[in-house]
Amino acid sequence: MNETIERMTSFIVMDVLERANELQRNGVDIIHLEVGEPDFDMPECIANAAIEAHKNGTTHYTHSLGDPQLRLAISEFYKSEYNVSVDPECIVVTSGSSPAILMTLMLLCQAGDEVIMSNPGYPCYRNFTLACHAEPVSVQLQAECDFQYDIEEIKKKITDKTRAIFVNSPMNPTGTLVANSVYEELCKLNIPIISDEIYHGLVYNGKARSILEFTDKAFVINGFSKRFAMTGLRLGYLIAPKEYMRSLQILQQNLFICAPSTAQKAGIAALKDAKSDVDLMHSIYNDRRMYIIERLRGMGLTIHTEPLGAFYVFCDARKFTSDSYRFAFDVLEKAHVGITPGIDFGTAGEGFIRLSYANSLENIRIGMDRLEEYLKQLKLQLAD
Repeated sequence: MNETIERMTSFIVMDVLERANELQRNGVDIIHLEVGEPDFDMPECIANAAIEAHKNGTTHYTHSLGDPQLRLAISEFYKSEYNVSVDPECIVVTSGSSPAILMTLMLLCQAGDEVIMSNPGYPCYRNFTLACHAEPVSVQLQAECDFQYDIEEIKKKITDKTRAIFVNSPMNPTGTLVANSVYEELCKLNIPIISDEIYHGLVYNGKARSILEFTDKAFVINGFSKRFAMTGLRLGYLIAPKEYMRSLQILQQNLFICAPSTAQKAGIAALKDAKSDVDLMHSIYNDRRMYIIERLRGMGLTIHTEPLGAFYVFCDARKFTSDSYRFAFDVLEKAHVGITPGIDFGTAGEGFIRLSYANSLENIRIGMDRLEEYLKQLKLQLAD
């Protein structure tokens, strides 16, 4: 067995989901608040574009960097959304955002190099880094500081082996928006920044800023899964400095060839025609966000920082448990509600739980009722 794989952790939210699905197959009614997948169908204009592409025979390989029309549409989108100019030749379209993360790390890292990332943070960053034979270096975020990076703590972690710094805004699992001052200070470090912007478009208070508003010497990860409810179409993209594009093209050609052709046509429609659909989904998410925050606080769970973006709430459950993994599976088995244990996001997430509001308000209500009853029973047990 490859030693690198042995160092990787499972994606625990998927372990929860797979057990939840097993229970469902046995007739148990499960409320899914664990997975970060929109419950909406993709907008009709996007579906129609994919259908038309299929009917018209647009089912062949595209250019390895992506359909030129889609790359142009992404460039125009970044101009209208952030007022930044992106050369379409600096974009590679990928099969979801995960290949974009992997290729960026393969590009920047050699064996033994180091990559800085937050703790808590998206767990796959660590495992992708290990897959590239580099070392993940975590910087602990403090709940009392709104889960923002402390630049001084980052500086302490920088060595001559540091090759990149991950930033994720809005952040999974906390929903935090990175402060402008943090972006500005990160750019002064002269270390490549990998900015995961997959939850842009899902911001309820404030404004998500692209790293490209602060520097053009960065790597932007983005995609269509979250904003446009296109998870199954597997469509993402990477924006990179021009000097790296030929190397990225070589990686893309060998590892993935190209992103799905019909999905790319759907992506063009998403960027050009789906704004009203996105606005409606955004409004519904916000209603769910406000409801779930109120209910969770009413149960005695602590929310140190209200989520400003994405579709997650990161709750402090330490008055109930010191083992979030056991706690999450106990909630699943007894209350039939899927939640994600905080330990999935790093050691600094222990004692926390993440709940997704990418589910209907009706299901969220049922899930909250079940969780509330579970916690009432747990309090009685703890009091004995």
